[in-house]
Amino acid sequence: MRFRHSPEIWSAFPELTCGVLHATGITPDADVTPRLAGCLGAARDRLAAGPEGGFPEIQAWRRAFTEWAARRPATAARPSRCCAGCSRDGNLPRLHPLVDLGNALSTRYAVPVAVLDLARIDGDLTVRPADGTESHLGLGGEREQPAPGEVIFADQDGHAHARRWCHRQSGASAVRAGTTEVLVVVEAMHDRAAPTVRRMLDDLAAALDELWRVPSRTALLTADAPEFAVPVRTC
Repeated sequence: MRFRHSPEIWSAFPELTCGVLHATGITPDADVTPRLAGCLGAARDRLAAGPEGGFPEIQAWRRAFTEWAARRPATAARPSRCCAGCSRDGNLPRLHPLVDLGNALSTRYAVPVAVLDLARIDGDLTVRPADGTESHLGLGGEREQPAPGEVIFADQDGHAHARRWCHRQSGASAVRAGTTEVLVVVEAMHDRAAPTVRRMLDDLAAALDELWRVPSRTALLTADAPEFAVPVRTC
């Protein structure tokens, strides 16, 4: 299985930094509470200094959506936010420890994070413009068809595992209690995004090593090295 962005995406957004992590051996019983507290505390401190709309990470994504909409008017609708955010009580909903950790890191660094169950992805996964034939399963079970030109995470069978690029993940590949193998994707557009994404990958890798006792593989993708290969497991 390979993860990549299409040449059209790299051509339109050469400033994109994408980090990828792969791990096997995930379980739903790890205690990530102390790590969540640290991330959310840092996020609250940053928000106290000014609204997230002023963060360079958020501004860069909004520029990207605006530029893409200018190229493809049918995709003009863009998300108002592209990273996880705290609830009114200052916390995040608890879903699965690895997803919770990804959401907390997303909130801390204002950078979108996707955590995908690899067993539920058919073949290669490509971030690309939709052609209008793909199907997206919402988290509530609803079926949708992305408009042509909308940026999606598409597998080889036409399942859209994320819509509006980093905004709406699919219920089809959502991590659940029985998930064992995951692919984590971290994407950023702002200046000096590479060290931010690298730090987030390192934080996730450290948590997987300490809390799950499993190794992980990570990589930073570029237009010159746009592909991450996941090894095929053999019995």
